Amino acid sequence: MLNAALPDVPVRGREITIVGIDGAGKSTLATRLHQALIDAGHKAILVGKHSTDVPMDAKLSAYVDQLNALVYRRDSRVAQACGDHYWLLALAAWYSLQDRVVIQPALAAGTHVILDNAHHKILARYAVNPAVSTGLAEQVFAHLTEPDLVFFLHIDARTALARKGEFSSLESGHTGGAEEDFIRYQDTVLAKLREHEQRGGWLSMNVTDMDRDAVFRTAIEALADRLRLSL
Repeated sequence: MLNAALPDVPVRGREITIVGIDGAGKSTLATRLHQALIDAGHKAILVGKHSTDVPMDAKLSAYVDQLNALVYRRDSRVAQACGDHYWLLALAAWYSLQDRVVIQPALAAGTHVILDNAHHKILARYAVNPAVSTGLAEQVFAHLTEPDLVFFLHIDARTALARKGEFSSLESGHTGGAEEDFIRYQDTVLAKLREHEQRGGWLSMNVTDMDRDAVFRTAIEALADRLRLSL
């Protein structure tokens, strides 16, 4: 008796995460890497803080969008009134849901995921917040899917500000509206990201004096070398 042919099981996709302070160029690199994978014939999705589409499930997509609106599209006065602990748990809920219904199914189906705006910057921000336990912040994100490769775009805060041109209150840690407030806060966040880098084996790229094309080329070479992705 002949055995029935086993169904093809797709090779698991790879999760590629991009980390850095505000103004480091994360979204620019994420967009270009996503397009490069598509152009090379790979299945790939770009996931950011406003990615709410759940393939083939309109109701779940609508629910994800509602949570996204609560977390990212809220009035700044309301945000401050809710307090730091609330927003830590709200952000953890958002990242948990996105990981479960968007990222994990994509990886299981053999689709590569480019993740912009990963939770690592959230951890770094809470690590410099004395009102919230660092251990609590790390615990609520600990279950998220471990990325296959993390690009850490290293840039000093003054250069990042020159590239951005303007910044929000959140990007200065709600410490003030002067440029030095942004620089001081972002340098503190950068120091915390460096601590995560040492523990996580990230691929660190000093992009301070690199143009966007050079950053992209370096990242492409890393994808081919470390993840064996043909591009």
